[in-house]
Amino acid sequence: MDINELLSSNFEKYFDFLNRKMVEEQLIKRGIKEQRLLDAFLKIKRHKFIPESLLSRAYDDYAIEILPGQTISQPYINAFMIEKLELNGKEKVLEIGTGTGYQTALLCSLAKEVYSIDIKDNMLESSNKALLNLGLSNFKLKIDDGKYGWPEFAPYNRIIISCAIKEIPGPIFNQLSMNGIMIAPIGDDEWQTITKYIKTDSAIKEEKSIAARFVKMI
Repeated sequence: MDINELLSSNFEKYFDFLNRKMVEEQLIKRGIKEQRLLDAFLKIKRHKFIPESLLSRAYDDYAIEILPGQTISQPYINAFMIEKLELNGKEKVLEIGTGTGYQTALLCSLAKEVYSIDIKDNMLESSNKALLNLGLSNFKLKIDDGKYGWPEFAPYNRIIISCAIKEIPGPIFNQLSMNGIMIAPIGDDEWQTITKYIKTDSAIKEEKSIAARFVKMI
């Protein structure tokens, strides 16, 4: 093994340690319990989705701005929202806000299919490459306006919105299947409320939970 391989191996071991520590201290200690979700976080390394210049912050307990107006969410917020989706591995998921692709990778590990949209094209290539490098193939990415959803593949059993919105656009609600679950940060101020929606025959059930800060939908 030459010096570059040795350094690479040691870095990966170090990041593995930080990732396990993140799962134990940021997720488990805050009440994330679903084992499949915890296993996905152990498998999908956050530093694989972060530019080299920001690697030292890869497992910090907060959101990281990757580019102006483009962030990777705090790990706990990712975990909290995904756990609310109640995934069992059979679902078709629509994600609004691909970003770095980190959350997309977690969803791919937990659901059958993932369709992810982002209005910005500045991270599409790197997100797609990171997902493929992990051996994931059960996803499709698209650059488009997320408020219209992705009608071509609707309906979706689960929908997750990763940007702040004042209210859920009608087209997105229409693409949620019966008995489907949607999770989104709702609010037009600096802080939003993570809100879960369950679609039934007679109504949309709404459950509000914790406060969070997201980049606004554009």
